[in-house]
Amino acid sequence: MKKLPYGISDYERLVENDYYYVDKTMYIEKLEDLAERYIMFLRPRKFGKTLFTSTLENYYDILKEEKFEKLYGETYIGKNPTKLKNKYHILKFNLSGIDTTNEETTIKGFKKEVASSIEVFIKKYGLDFYINTDDEAENILDNLIKAFGVQKAEEKIYVIIDEYDHFANELLGFNTNQFKSLVSKNGKVRKWYEILKKGTESVVDRIFITGVAPITLDSLTSGFNISSDKTQDREFNEMMGFTEEELKQLMKEQKIEEERQKEILPVMRENYDGYKFSLKGKEKIYNSNMCLYFFNNYVRYNEIPEQIIDMNIASDYTKLGKMLDSCKGEEREKVIEKTVSGEGIVSEIRQKFNPAMEFTETDLVSMLYYLGYLTIEGDEVGYPKLKIPNNVMKEIYSDYFLKILREEINIDINDN
Repeated sequence: MKKLPYGISDYERLVENDYYYVDKTMYIEKLEDLAERYIMFLRPRKFGKTLFTSTLENYYDILKEEKFEKLYGETYIGKNPTKLKNKYHILKFNLSGIDTTNEETTIKGFKKEVASSIEVFIKKYGLDFYINTDDEAENILDNLIKAFGVQKAEEKIYVIIDEYDHFANELLGFNTNQFKSLVSKNGKVRKWYEILKKGTESVVDRIFITGVAPITLDSLTSGFNISSDKTQDREFNEMMGFTEEELKQLMKEQKIEEERQKEILPVMRENYDGYKFSLKGKEKIYNSNMCLYFFNNYVRYNEIPEQIIDMNIASDYTKLGKMLDSCKGEEREKVIEKTVSGEGIVSEIRQKFNPAMEFTETDLVSMLYYLGYLTIEGDEVGYPKLKIPNNVMKEIYSDYFLKILREEINIDINDN
């Protein structure tokens, strides 16, 4: 019986240490078959984004060819390899964990992440390149791209950016002026993306970007208008998270008897299921992190956990409140009343917006969808109908939403 990969987001470590892997490698083939080469894909927190980027990284890394059979032999892609397997130099950035105390620490943290990721890259692939730590982040990237083009003229780079919006979310929650300064007009982050775009004209062949919300896209559009957003694409609805069939296979591998599965499934369905990211998606999706949390406890004690909620899934409430502040008055009241009551709300879902400006009702609904507080339940007249996906999300967030309304708008809402 394989170990459960709760908290594991490194694909190579997962395989080599005999953790169970819910096979999502068929989506490597689907992504590669797309006409577009620069992909943006968004999902709520704790939905397996980092593990998927690690799966891509190990699959395409030119240095992992000898380990291909060990890493992917038992997977779909191992049995159906694509023509681009092990063909790239992987340049990966993870933009979480940047200190956003003020503009200076944010810029410093962003440059440090860029520099450290590039340092890993040059050591891994043996490039002769000096990182000038006094230089700006965009110049460091630009110089690397030029050096790679000279030293590896016949080879290409696959850029992976994980949590691209993490520090921007932090700024949005606590310092909107800094947000505007960094991602708009001549901001440092926007300049960096302009250099990345320029790199696609030479050595950058593919890009895969993940995050939670498209909050910086509007600000970055003129600097980085090449990415194709597949967040709501029906073909990729199940790329992250677990389908019910995948959940059943996991239980079978963990040797959970069918009678016990019949007891477990309704509990999990009620608390962890219900996510649908495409209006025409085939299936609803379980939050993978919450499922692994559940099974990690169940397998140890052979009983349903007393605490159903993994509190690691909860976002910072203060940040959420700041985001909600972007939408004022009756529009915010209407959205919260309808969703908390279970009635749901019919709305377009924005593919990009700039929350440095005041939100409309549609912007607020869209943000709640991207953050995972609302999900697509169905449609009315061609527009998505959104509601809270499951009991865990309702328990975590409903009380907080109601508290905001009562304290700031001074209205009384029936909890039922």
